[in-house]
Amino acid sequence: MTDSPLSQAQFDAITDAAAHWCMRLHAPDCTVAERQAFEQWLDVHPLHLVEYQAMLEIWEVAGDLPRPESNIVPMVRHSRTSWRTFGMAAAVCALALPLAAYSGWNLGWLPNSYQHFEATDNVRQVTLKDGSQVELNLGSELTYSNYKDRRQVTLGKGEAFFSVSHDTSHPFVVKAAEGRIRVTGTTFNVWMYEDQVKVNLIEGSVLVSSNDDLPGDGLRLGPSMQASYRHGDYIPRISQTYDNDNSLAWRSGKLVLDDLALNEALPLINRYLENPLVIADNSTGAIRIGGIYNIKELNTLVTSLPKVLPVYLTRNKDGNPVLNSIPQQAPKS
Repeated sequence: MTDSPLSQAQFDAITDAAAHWCMRLHAPDCTVAERQAFEQWLDVHPLHLVEYQAMLEIWEVAGDLPRPESNIVPMVRHSRTSWRTFGMAAAVCALALPLAAYSGWNLGWLPNSYQHFEATDNVRQVTLKDGSQVELNLGSELTYSNYKDRRQVTLGKGEAFFSVSHDTSHPFVVKAAEGRIRVTGTTFNVWMYEDQVKVNLIEGSVLVSSNDDLPGDGLRLGPSMQASYRHGDYIPRISQTYDNDNSLAWRSGKLVLDDLALNEALPLINRYLENPLVIADNSTGAIRIGGIYNIKELNTLVTSLPKVLPVYLTRNKDGNPVLNSIPQQAPKS
């Protein structure tokens, strides 16, 4: 291609090619020769990379597609292609081809709108396509997809405060780690670190499930209640929140640690660190910490901990800082 303006037909051809390469590079039988041909295709025009990266975002959405019902026959059969691979491939093609996209929407497989948001160094407020408001904490990332039968958010990492627009016929679902939170209209907060998730309900009600593959809609939370779960939990753990709960202090730029054991405090701290802290042993984890900290300055907390707690710092083989308790001297006889 030359540097002259591209025609609509040329744009469409690039989009189709990007969809093709996205499917082939994710296929288990993709060959070395195909990967080399893909690299050559990328070098032909700068727009090739742009379109391919856009297809990768669509592929992430397609990864959430349900299995087709048994009475739905795929247009193309291939002995080495699984239903899930077919579904994702169809999703990529469907978003490139309007007619197929319309069919995918009606089947509830494909969204008609998609948004991706990130918050890096500052808390960020965003508005979703349905009018819902979301506040993202530092280091957070989410995507929004509007399906025919649901509004779906995937919290990739971090923390978000949701004010969901009410729509009983169009539920709002947040996927976090292995679980999900289902609402119609309410206000709540979702915190996630690695495989740990905590949901705090402010207004309305939500249904929380610890595993998206489990039957049923999950456990119902009312106002001033919270649910938490992690990998392997069959049901979430439910507890009451109180007036002095500090879970939402991040919205004011603060992390409040209210006399917590280090093994409880570290997930809250590590959420903000590039190199997470590690606890050397159980005795170190039992040491308690308190205080109010600026969420933008938590890296300085790491070096200051030995000044306020009976601990010292070392490094493990991965380069992470390790907290070690200082052995207490036996009293002199």
